[in-house]
Amino acid sequence: MNLEFNFVVDSVVRTKIYPALAQHKAEPYTQSWREFGNHWPYTTPLRIQEYCESHGVRINTFTVEQFPANSFYPICLGFFHFEIDYFDLLPVAVQSAVRDSNLRILFFYHEGDNPARIKQRLDELVEKHELPRGCYRFVSANSKADELEGFVTFHDFEFWYYQRNIEIPPFSIHTDTRSREFVCLNRIHKWWRAAAVADLNRLDILSNSYWSYCEAPPDDNFTDDNPIEIDTIGQLRWYLSKFVAHAPYFCDELSQEQRNNHALIEPKYFTDAYCHIVLESQFDLDQSGGVFITEKTFKPIKHGQMFFVAGGVGSLQVLRDLGYRVFDHVLDNSYDLEPDHTQRWIQLTDSIMAAQQQGIARLFEQCQADLMHNQQLFSHNKSSRLNNLLERLK
Repeated sequence: MNLEFNFVVDSVVRTKIYPALAQHKAEPYTQSWREFGNHWPYTTPLRIQEYCESHGVRINTFTVEQFPANSFYPICLGFFHFEIDYFDLLPVAVQSAVRDSNLRILFFYHEGDNPARIKQRLDELVEKHELPRGCYRFVSANSKADELEGFVTFHDFEFWYYQRNIEIPPFSIHTDTRSREFVCLNRIHKWWRAAAVADLNRLDILSNSYWSYCEAPPDDNFTDDNPIEIDTIGQLRWYLSKFVAHAPYFCDELSQEQRNNHALIEPKYFTDAYCHIVLESQFDLDQSGGVFITEKTFKPIKHGQMFFVAGGVGSLQVLRDLGYRVFDHVLDNSYDLEPDHTQRWIQLTDSIMAAQQQGIARLFEQCQADLMHNQQLFSHNKSSRLNNLLERLK
């Protein structure tokens, strides 16, 4: 039995809940509707409304003048801005209902920023405005959110990629010979990613792979803001210097706009290679110790590939908890539990090379049941995940 979200909203335009607190004006289904995140206070259209529509979970909308118990005023954040007083921006009637403990604020945040720091800031604002303790709930994509009072983890990008790539059916999982061992695609420059790809090349892991690094650094000055301590790994600093000096690197002829369009897919990356090396959005999640899974990981899951994940410590365990299989019977996944970022990266490359030595094609053949399971789970209706979120919020 599906539960229902009860949302108090300021207005609904063409069936879409208008973003709370927004100053930007836009019509649904227009380009401007997709640009709220560029305008102060950076609140955006409610992504979960789209998810609920697709997966058969009901959202009831009410005005602040009349709403049932267990209702929320939803605020979807493009990014959390520590200098914005979100409670001060609430409509007067909403603030009054919150103060009387009749209504709670529900923040939705799809990013992986450190939730403990966000909680500290929000609790300061609650005290400043003399609002009741527990007057808000915060939904975060960082796995550490579940350890905080009033916070809940929700892996938003599983739904987001499901929606954005919905017109592309999962590729069939074939056992014909594939020309490449790995895929390792990188669109946006980050120093840890540059170090990772430079190291993969240093180790000759990517010699028979589709790989890219599509954005050169803004300058050639190194930054030490990198969770991978490059000076402890062979001659990695020298390799990194050479790597960025010749960036960018491409393995297709797509434009940056096309690479950023998740409704598009380049079939060869999934039908002509056995395994994805996923360099996630973050390797050290804002010193939180949490996990943040994005579309980068869900792409090989949907389209039938094995994968390694360079992400926060425990990334593979989060995927197991979601019901996915991570090929434990053929891959050495012990790297996933190493808390030291540099050692986790070294162990990950060791695991990749060990799989390479065993023969990626042979391992791929042993994972057919796991690949099909992952595809089916990803493509399945996700109302149970939304119901679980509702239960935890209440």
